[in-house]
Amino acid sequence: MTAPEAGRPETLAPGLVRLLAPNPSPMTFWGTNTYLVGTRGLAVIDPGPDLPAHLDAILASLGPGQHITHILVTHAHLDHAPAARPLAARTGAPILAFGDARAGRSAAMRRLAAAGTLGGGEGVDAAFVPDAELPDGALVAGDGWQIEALHLPGHFGNHLGFALGDTLFTGDLVMGWASSLVSPPDGDLTDFMASLDRLASRTWSSFLPGHGAPVTDPAARLAELIAHRRAREAAILAALRAGAADAAAIARTVYTDTAPALLPAAERNVLAHLIDLHGRGLVHTAGSPAPESPFRPV
Repeated sequence: MTAPEAGRPETLAPGLVRLLAPNPSPMTFWGTNTYLVGTRGLAVIDPGPDLPAHLDAILASLGPGQHITHILVTHAHLDHAPAARPLAARTGAPILAFGDARAGRSAAMRRLAAAGTLGGGEGVDAAFVPDAELPDGALVAGDGWQIEALHLPGHFGNHLGFALGDTLFTGDLVMGWASSLVSPPDGDLTDFMASLDRLASRTWSSFLPGHGAPVTDPAARLAELIAHRRAREAAILAALRAGAADAAAIARTVYTDTAPALLPAAERNVLAHLIDLHGRGLVHTAGSPAPESPFRPV
């Protein structure tokens, strides 16, 4: 795969443009994909990080007679949401999302967050608040387009997918180049698996993720991601059968081919699995689950 040029509009289909933000990293791959939908009155999906150059590139990409009427945000991470407010100030378009940075958490994650033992909060745009909230199933209509909002928590509690016909803007829930980080309490593996299953129950022609190239075989990618998580779960349970261990120790055992710089993210994924397994009664730990908690199989 060849990375697109940051700041250069790329037409993916009639009325659909991708604009790459200049924020590449091990967690964002090439950078954040911002999408513009429509021909005259446009929806901007995920305006991206608070980088003046990217904001200028979004506005410079508008052609004669084009203007931005809606700003849609998949979730409140710093690489997706912060540019929404300055873009709204420049265009007058409202910001639409599921809710603020804490919206959409499951009851289990709310309890664990209140206990204060989980840590987490990586890269969260804690100040994010939309102008209007989009509940699951809400329809947003514009100039010749209609988008359906799907609440797809897992990577983040307030995560939405945006369906344009049988094309889905998947944010960070489904990407082709990597699996998603699930870091409690913002991430919830139980919800993540349910969201993947929900997407697998519908027919899609393509996924347009928040990072990386389009996913041209959505059904196969969903099956692959579900199998990957189930295999990771089996490996974690196998590690625990060798003795009680915390998330860090398990990550070192299970993520043997992971670069040291990415091990902290691996530990958060393991913790998400352990919390899911704990909720299903398959593992036990004393007290509220925490990164340093020793878990054992039931």
